[in-house]
Amino acid sequence: MDISNRLYKAASVRELDRRAIQEHGIPGIVLMKRAGMAAFDMLQARWPTAQAVVVFCGGGNNGGDGYIIAGLARQRGWRVHVAQLAAPEKLKGDARLAWQFAVDQDVEMHYFGDDSAQLPAWLEQIEAGSDDVSRGDDSRDSVVMVDALLGTGITGEVRPAYRDAIKLINRLTWPVLAVDIPSGLCSDSGAVKGLAVCADMTVTFIGIKSGLYTGRGPALSGEVVFRDLDVPGDVYVAMEVAAEKLDLSGLLAAELPQRERDAHKGHFGHVLVIGGDTGFGGAAAMAGESALRIGAGLVGVATRGVHVQALLARRPELMVKTVESGQDLGPLLSGPTVLVIGPGLGRAPWGEQVLQQAVQSGLPMVLDADALNILGDGLISLPKGGAGCVLTPHPGEAARLLGVGNADIQRERFAAARALREKYGATVLLKGAGTLIDGGDDRPVGLCPYGNPGMASGGMGDVLAGIIGGLMAQGLAAPLAARLGACLHGVAADRVASEAGERGMAATDLLRHLPALVNGR
Repeated sequence: MDISNRLYKAASVRELDRRAIQEHGIPGIVLMKRAGMAAFDMLQARWPTAQAVVVFCGGGNNGGDGYIIAGLARQRGWRVHVAQLAAPEKLKGDARLAWQFAVDQDVEMHYFGDDSAQLPAWLEQIEAGSDDVSRGDDSRDSVVMVDALLGTGITGEVRPAYRDAIKLINRLTWPVLAVDIPSGLCSDSGAVKGLAVCADMTVTFIGIKSGLYTGRGPALSGEVVFRDLDVPGDVYVAMEVAAEKLDLSGLLAAELPQRERDAHKGHFGHVLVIGGDTGFGGAAAMAGESALRIGAGLVGVATRGVHVQALLARRPELMVKTVESGQDLGPLLSGPTVLVIGPGLGRAPWGEQVLQQAVQSGLPMVLDADALNILGDGLISLPKGGAGCVLTPHPGEAARLLGVGNADIQRERFAAARALREKYGATVLLKGAGTLIDGGDDRPVGLCPYGNPGMASGGMGDVLAGIIGGLMAQGLAAPLAARLGACLHGVAADRVASEAGERGMAATDLLRHLPALVNGR
């Protein structure tokens, strides 16, 4: 696994730091200077018209990185202001050395105390354009704020003085570069510790923090840039990885080989989508068509009779069967290799009956939507603990499956995915920004870095369920199908967004991109 795809928890990153310093003899201040230089280089590249920087420095090593940035900017003739959240006499070790470096460069420093909820006078001068900073057409980018308040060590809620500083950063209109992680964001889980900085760019060091890519991380981190600070490669050997940031091209190359020239439909499996109670036939249709578009050999849909004609008119390649009871479904279960159940299923007796029949078949399954809600009610159990099954809950469904609140899921997404996998014995795909896949196999939790807010519309989950089912039909084990399916789904949505933007995206817009993507194009 490439180091740029490894995501770590804070404790592991601290151990990486320790190894670099103690086992490889790299002084901490050297690493801090490398971090400051890397961040300042990215600042200049991202905002080339910048002429001034306002650095908010906390009292730990994150603040030390900020002092280095301030000193480097001053060396280059920038107008530099530092807002200090900790008095200089309280700084220790490398952070104290970094502060001294900034002092030696004649950086202007201002103490930001508990009474600084209002805009300080020195910031008012900058905002008004009276601080030797041009206020031309590109004035927003002439000043950049650097968030070096809180790093990975935060445990409880953000303290009042830091809250005031974060509020101020978020209120001002200048762009923000966060050092290592946006202050107030939990580096492990992506949860917000009361209040967090909203950054335009985050430059993170030595090890990428898992919280940057899930929960609130993607919304608050902006563009994430990783720099290893030239730490030797063997520092990373045998270090526990919290998650693997998935790469679509690598997954495709490894898991879906070229088809033989004499292949036929029987080689690529038979998916049966079960769902579409009265009034919800569209969900089953989208799941079926996505399984077809991703390469399954045969795709059937078992649904209410009222939907049959419409589904055949939309996609005649689907084999659509009328199912008005659980007994009607039984004879249809001898042919499929994979079931996708839940899209449009509903929670009425019809849905419960067909889910019971599906579970009793013992076939590999993708369970989505109301299949998960019925499962959460405890009336139906997965076969043999769920082996070969994929659960695809959004946070609300995950909360019902675990008997907790939605906020509990979002606060600890990695823990929630693990708890679901342990409870049901199945591969779990926990949806949301930074979708997580916990397969219980020998690979780390997978994190999908693709997708965009345009996916916040009805039917996206139905398309995803069909994609995963279609990949399982082609021979992929459940954990791999979930990993690859999440990436294909997210990249398809990103291609739609690149064409017309995010707002107004429909789930069926993704379908036309699936054949090219699954063929590596």
